[in-house]
Amino acid sequence: MLQPLKGSNLDRNANQELTCVTGKNMPVPKMTSRTSQNTNSVIRSIQYRDLEAIEQLYPETEVADSSSGDLGQQLQRVRRWYGPLKFFSLFPNPCQYEFCAYVAEQNQQMRGMIQVSPFNRTRSTWRVERVLVAKDQEPGSTKGNGDIGSQLLRHCFEKILEASTWLLEVNVHNHSTLALYRQNGFQPLAQLTYWAIAPESLQELSQHEPDLPNLLPVSNADAQLLYQLDTVAMPPLLRQVFDRQIQDFKTSVVSSLFTGVKQWLKHNKSVSSYVFESQRKAAIGYFNLKLSRDGSQAHQAQLTVHPAYTWLYPELLSQMAKITQDYPSQSLHLASADYQPEREEYLEQIGAERIEHSLLMSRSVWHKIRETKLKPSEGLELVLQSLQPARQPVPSRIELINQIAKPPQTPKTDISISLSATATPSEDVVQPPDVTDVQQNNHQS
Repeated sequence: MLQPLKGSNLDRNANQELTCVTGKNMPVPKMTSRTSQNTNSVIRSIQYRDLEAIEQLYPETEVADSSSGDLGQQLQRVRRWYGPLKFFSLFPNPCQYEFCAYVAEQNQQMRGMIQVSPFNRTRSTWRVERVLVAKDQEPGSTKGNGDIGSQLLRHCFEKILEASTWLLEVNVHNHSTLALYRQNGFQPLAQLTYWAIAPESLQELSQHEPDLPNLLPVSNADAQLLYQLDTVAMPPLLRQVFDRQIQDFKTSVVSSLFTGVKQWLKHNKSVSSYVFESQRKAAIGYFNLKLSRDGSQAHQAQLTVHPAYTWLYPELLSQMAKITQDYPSQSLHLASADYQPEREEYLEQIGAERIEHSLLMSRSVWHKIRETKLKPSEGLELVLQSLQPARQPVPSRIELINQIAKPPQTPKTDISISLSATATPSEDVVQPPDVTDVQQNNHQS
């Protein structure tokens, strides 16, 4: 049995390399603690002994939540399954970042906590799930909370190097949290509205027979179609921030197994389908339902419709309403964005209730690359080497013509050298007669 929290040692934690519960295999293996010179606070990865302190801190904190569920229930699950989660953090798997969090300690007291998770399969975009900051009773508490929150955010920006973009969602009425995020570089991306359809409205919608002849179940073979639908259904800026790829719409065997275990533990069931347009060979609608089997929570729905086929909203909602009738009576929750006016108009027509307004915000991260300073001579040599051609230049047309028109030159050789070279020692070389010898011979005769 694991021991509860009994305090922390700042000196020991400041020099100890720690890893988050489900993020030990992150590309930044050395998660060292970070100490601020001004506030003497330590930021480190969460440990089991911190869970009790977070539970005590949660009711007394300023919450910057991203609609990621109840933190109390999540902490209970982490406390119960801390050992397996710690084991699964050692290698890539669907539960590797199930609860990746960092805590801030100041004067041996818990002052804040941040929870993050990857948003897409390539982990180029990460999501800030929630930020908890303790309320300081001293004057200027807002400034102190802002310092702790900024330290937690910047700690994640600096340590998670693979994240080029950060994404979060915050309630529009939480002004202090909005100020914190704006101070750290987050900009508004889209406005989201969460709706609740009452069980009575769902029963009325289920009476309508949906006209969906090409409603098909989702499989890995449909990943390309779903990726194209997701791409065309959102604005370009949102598409760039989400950075989803085809593999984000595929499910491996291991991932299906983990998802099934999570649904069994949470008493949920997932149902998903899409509408196929045979003429265009494309998917024009998609929905995913998370149904509560025990009726302890509301049903959740994710809906995607092609902008040119908004007439699918009544048909898809009727289909989802028929599915919910086989489960305990609960309301159905789904979201709409400010770039989906047709969806909001139809939800108002059927009497759906607005339950929350949130703001989707994003921030890009630019990491500095350390450069080594070179000596002046080394730098000059590198420049000269870069100016030299990498290969022999191709001759131009004029050079080729000159080479063709130029007559071939025969090598000049010395006749005497050639004659002497051809003669052998055994052969007698005939010398020309001397002039004086010829005259003496003529005189004697």
